[in-house]
Amino acid sequence: MKTTFILSCFFVGGSFFLNESSKSTNFNIPEFKSSTARRSASAAPVGAISIVIDKSDYELNVFDSKGWYATYPVVFGNNSLSDKKMEGDKNTPEGTFRIMNKRVHDKWTRFIGIDYPTQESLSKFQERKRRGEIPSHAKPGAGIGIHGVYKNDDFMIDRYKNWTNGCIALKNRDVEEIYKYVPVGTPVTIRK
Repeated sequence: MKTTFILSCFFVGGSFFLNESSKSTNFNIPEFKSSTARRSASAAPVGAISIVIDKSDYELNVFDSKGWYATYPVVFGNNSLSDKKMEGDKNTPEGTFRIMNKRVHDKWTRFIGIDYPTQESLSKFQERKRRGEIPSHAKPGAGIGIHGVYKNDDFMIDRYKNWTNGCIALKNRDVEEIYKYVPVGTPVTIRK
C-alpha cells in the first residue's frame, strides 16, 4: 500500500513553517529547519572543539569547552541513512573519526576530510564480509568528508535532498564558517 503525503510551506513573521497533511511511514522526514543555530552570533568557539553528526536529525552539532556551540542542517548519501558497508553504496559511515585534512574545493567550496576508514570501520567491514552481507571482493571505500554543495544548490540542504556519495554536505556559507574554526585533529562522531 502506497502512502502519499502533501507538504505545504507558509511564511509567517519571518519564518517558514511546514504543514504535513499526511506523513509517509517510508521516510524519516525531519522537521523543516533552514537556518543555523548558534550560542552567540559574535563569539567564536572556546577551547577544544568536537563535532557530532546526527543522521536521523539531519544535523551537524559543534561543541566546545562551554558545551553546545552551533547546529547546522546537513544531508547525506542514501535516504536509508544506513551505515556505510562498502565502497559505492552511497551510505554515510557511522562511528568515531577525526578531521585529517582541509582544503578549498572547486565544486563544493570547502572539503574537510575525515579519517574513514578507521580501524573500527574496517572491523565492521570485515565482519560484514565474514557474514556474507557484502561481496568478498568489496572494498571499504575512502574519501569521506564534510563539504558544501554545488554553486547555488543550497536548496538541497533546505529540502533534505540526500545526494552525496557518502559525505556530509552543508550549505556553502556554513561549511566556510566551520572551515575557519575547526582544526585538523577535531573528533567527529557520526551516529544515526
